[in-house]
Amino acid sequence: MMHTTADLLKRKIENLTPELLKTVATMVENLEMENSLSIPQFQMDEVLYRIQFHDDYPKTKLDFYENISELKKSIA
Repeated sequence: MMHTTADLLKRKIENLTPELLKTVATMVENLEMENSLSIPQFQMDEVLYRIQFHDDYPKTKLDFYENISELKKSIA
């Protein structure tokens, strides 16, 4: 199961734009540096849901930038 999840994440990451990839990398680095950081599960679920939806329907607009801005506000 973990291997399948890692493969799924790898495929999704490979399809991100360079700008979005940089933003996600920065967020992951921030999460690694702040172990006490608590992101509400509903926000994590929402981001994962939108990634999956966009993967299923690639012609839809992926409003990641808006979600990332909201997520940044909550972890600032």
